[in-house]
Amino acid sequence: MDSIKHLLYDYLIAQGVADDTVKYLNMLALFLAALIIVFLIDFIIRKILLGTFTRFAKASKSNFDDLLVANKVPRNVAHIVPLLLALEFVPIVFYDFPDFEGVVEKGLQVFAIVLTLWIVRSLLHTVKDFLKTLPSLKDKPVDSYIQVFMIFAWVAGIMSAIAIITGIPFLTFLTGLGAASAVIILVFRDTILGFVASIQVSINDMVRIGDWVTFEKFGADGSVIEITLATVKVQNWDMTITTIPTYALISESFKNWRGMQSSDGRRIKRSLSIKMDSVKYLTSEDIENLKGIQLIENYLDSSQKTIEKHNTNHKIDKSLPLNGRNLTNIGVFRKYVQEYIENHSAINKEMTVMVRQLAPSSQGLPIEIYAFSSDKRWENYEYIMADIFDHVIAATPYFDLEIFELPSSSNFILQE
Repeated sequence: MDSIKHLLYDYLIAQGVADDTVKYLNMLALFLAALIIVFLIDFIIRKILLGTFTRFAKASKSNFDDLLVANKVPRNVAHIVPLLLALEFVPIVFYDFPDFEGVVEKGLQVFAIVLTLWIVRSLLHTVKDFLKTLPSLKDKPVDSYIQVFMIFAWVAGIMSAIAIITGIPFLTFLTGLGAASAVIILVFRDTILGFVASIQVSINDMVRIGDWVTFEKFGADGSVIEITLATVKVQNWDMTITTIPTYALISESFKNWRGMQSSDGRRIKRSLSIKMDSVKYLTSEDIENLKGIQLIENYLDSSQKTIEKHNTNHKIDKSLPLNGRNLTNIGVFRKYVQEYIENHSAINKEMTVMVRQLAPSSQGLPIEIYAFSSDKRWENYEYIMADIFDHVIAATPYFDLEIFELPSSSNFILQE
C-alpha cells in the first residue's frame, strides 16, 4: 500500500526534485490514475448492466422492466460501484494532504446522496409509468403521489447533505431545523397546500384524469389531462390549456360533469317564451282542426268528451267561454310537446320527461322542456336538442301561438 501511495515520490526525490513539489506531483499522478480507473470501471459496469437489463426486458412479457430501462434505473445503479471505489481511493490519493482528503471525501458523500436521489427518482418514475398503464389507475392522480414521495426524498437528501458539509450530526441538525419551521412553511406554502389538497382530492375522489370540469373563476371548461402536486391541467374545448392550483379544488367551487357522463342521459333543460296575448280558449272548430295532429288526436277526443260531460252535468252557460271547463291553445300545445318528446327516438324514456310552464315574466310565458338525451356526446347532444326545438318552434303557429322576441328594425314601419 505504501508503494502505491508513493508511486512517484521516491523516484522524483532521487532525481533531486524538491519535497513539496514531489508531493504535489505524486498526488496528481495518483489522482489521474484513480480517475481513469473509476471511469473505466463505470463504463464497463454500465455497459454490462444496461445490456443485461435490455436483453432481459426484451425477453420478458412484462413492460415494467422496459420502463426501468427507459427511466435509466440500470444506468444510475451502475454508478454505485465506481463511487465506492472512489471513496476507497481518497485516502491513498490524498495521503500527504489530509485537509484535501476531508473535503473530497465529503464531496463524494454528498454525491452519494445525489446518486441515491437519482436512483429513487428513476424508480418512482418507473412505478408511475407502470401504474398509468393499469386500467384501474388511469384516471387517478398518480403524479401527485409520486411528487409527494420525491419531496420527502429531496428534503431528507438536502438535510443530509447539509449535515455532512457542516459536520453537524443529522439529529442535531434536524432539531435545529425546527426553529426555522416558520420560514420553511412560508417558503413552501404552495407545496404544502398542494400536498394537503392532493390528499383530499384523492380521498374524496373529487377529480380524475379525463373528467370534464367547469371552473368559471379560472376560465376552465374541458377535460382534465394532468393532476400534479401543485397544479391541475385542463384542456379546454378550444384546445387551450388552463392551469389551476390544486388547492383551488378544495377552496373554490367548480363543476365536475362525471356524474352526467356516467349516467344514462344528458339533461336537456331549455324553454321558449310564448306571447301571452296569443293565449286563448279553443272553440269547437279550433279543436276539430287540431284533431288533424295525430299525436294529440286521442287526447283531444277524450278531453272534449270529459269537458262537455262536466259542463252539461253542471249546466254551464257556454255563451261565455270563460264559464266552465275549456281547452286552451297553450294547454294543448304543451300536451303536444310532451307527446312529441316522449315519442322522440333520442330521448331516454327511463329518465324524467317533462314539459312544464314556468312563471310568466315581462318576456312572456316560458314553456320548458326537461328531458334527457340518450346520446351524451357533445356534438350529438347539441344536434338532438336543436332538432327538438326546430320542430317545436315551427309547430307554435298551428296552435295560434306566437313566440316572444324583442322587436327589431323590421318590426317598425315608418309613417309618412
